[in-house]
Amino acid sequence: MTATALHYVDWLIILGYFVIVFGIGYWAFLKEKQSQTSTEYFLAGRNLGWWIIGAAVFSSNIGSEHLVGLAGSGTTDGVAMAHYELHAWCLLVLAWVMVPFYMHSKVFTMPEFLEKRFSPINRTVLSVISLVAYVLTKLAVGIFAGGVVFAVLIPDISFMGLDSFWVGSILVIVLTGIYTIMGGMRAVAYTSAIQTVILVIGSALVMVFGLRALGGWGVLRDVCGTEMFNLWRPLVPSGQAATWAPVKEAGRMAWYFNDNYPWIGMLFCAPIIGLWYWCTDQYIVQRVLGARDEKVARRGSICASALKLLPVFIFIIPGMIAFAIAKAGINPVLQNTILDAGGEVIRDNSQQAFPLLVAQILPIGIRGIVVAGLLAALMSSLAGAFNASAALFTIDFYSKIRPNAPQSRVVWVGRVATGVMVIIGLLWIPVIQGGKGLYDYLQGVQSYLAPPIFVVFFLGVFNKRVNAKGCLWTLIVGFALGIFRLAVDTPVKMLDVEYTQGSFLWIINNVYFQYYSLFITIVCVIVMLVVSYNTNEPVYAKIGGLTYGTRSDAHRKHTRSTWNKWDVLASGAVLAAIIAAYLFFTG
Repeated sequence: MTATALHYVDWLIILGYFVIVFGIGYWAFLKEKQSQTSTEYFLAGRNLGWWIIGAAVFSSNIGSEHLVGLAGSGTTDGVAMAHYELHAWCLLVLAWVMVPFYMHSKVFTMPEFLEKRFSPINRTVLSVISLVAYVLTKLAVGIFAGGVVFAVLIPDISFMGLDSFWVGSILVIVLTGIYTIMGGMRAVAYTSAIQTVILVIGSALVMVFGLRALGGWGVLRDVCGTEMFNLWRPLVPSGQAATWAPVKEAGRMAWYFNDNYPWIGMLFCAPIIGLWYWCTDQYIVQRVLGARDEKVARRGSICASALKLLPVFIFIIPGMIAFAIAKAGINPVLQNTILDAGGEVIRDNSQQAFPLLVAQILPIGIRGIVVAGLLAALMSSLAGAFNASAALFTIDFYSKIRPNAPQSRVVWVGRVATGVMVIIGLLWIPVIQGGKGLYDYLQGVQSYLAPPIFVVFFLGVFNKRVNAKGCLWTLIVGFALGIFRLAVDTPVKMLDVEYTQGSFLWIINNVYFQYYSLFITIVCVIVMLVVSYNTNEPVYAKIGGLTYGTRSDAHRKHTRSTWNKWDVLASGAVLAAIIAAYLFFTG
């Protein structure tokens, strides 16, 4: 079987998937057309059910970084990246800690909440940074993954001189942009629900057929070894002496600590990124804001936390299966693509692991379902980025400039903003295709940009004394430190520039990205507290209901009335499953 062997049955299944997606998009367009309000377009009229919210959150998250990156990390590093997936508990923090404040404030965007808690300038700063970050991360990685999937599954396709990478990238961007522009958040949410079902079933089939081809779970453990099944990685590479001097590894210099996800980074840094992403990022929280009330928002978040446990088994394990099949010499295509002549993993090729399994292992018909699942993940991820970016621009910029604009005009601007993001995505393709190590580079972007946002939101909710000046300086200092690291890293990752060994820039570039992220977080906490406590107290009457210290008794009682024992039991079950997974993957 070759990578080009998509049978007509597979194509019919894929066609059926597109019919369903665009049918839902057209239905959402008709629903939105009846009201022509910004609430309808950006938040689906605040009328989403909890299971739709849970599926939409999960499907938007499970995108290109999982198809390309997470499965690839399973191939190279085993279950090390499972820490990020087991941060499903962060969604429980969203459900129980942050949702009461978000729903009480009735905001459309996360920067809007920051304005109500602090000041308008903080809203503007966060909006600008968020838009830039979406272009650098979510759009870039989504487009890259679309190209990779098409290049692996249909390598011989071409159109008007464009190869399969270009064709795949353009198709994913344009088709996703069409139904997102048409139906807004309702289209994104409901298509995400369908896409979640397809994705979970398809990915589970990859694991099942992969294990069958390999010979079972026991063979997987034998070939991969104990280290690949251990979540907790050592601080020092295997066989290296404990020294503070730079050490040579993987053909490049690395600063003492290895880049194989050591346990300190996973224990302290990864939760910061998780809490930022799941609890404060517009891309995720916008789906929760589409709930009609606090109860639905909480249950949707709990549902998403349960679904979030699945990627360990439907992406990381298949990545490990691809490595095992290649290592055992069962499939020559996998072996020649993933491993070098010495039997070591080629890290730049590991991102092809999941689509290669689809092309090489699955039978006719099943392959069509899984390819539809791959497209579902790519499209739902991009759709979420398009809609979140349009909401940020329209609500946080246009509506501030034109506060009296009619709702139909606001919706029209939202559609135009989405179209602009599609164009930006298309313009990104040459950069992405030519970038060396782009995916590894993008993994660090969120780690550098997340800390100041995490600090201002969580300190803002838990400490009523922190003020607008403290928030502003925290954002400025934190983002300056993050952008500085990106500026240092970019020439190395994209242009193969090398700094003089031992120089200041060389040291900055070689400090492990999670440790640098922790450094930014500590600095941001200090700045937030020092500036706030040395300037005027906020006017507490203006931030009523936005912090734990300024909630009224009525607000507390209302929150208590929105949950019952079943919500608690469901949350407890998720926590129990997380603990069980940690115990299982601790060698």
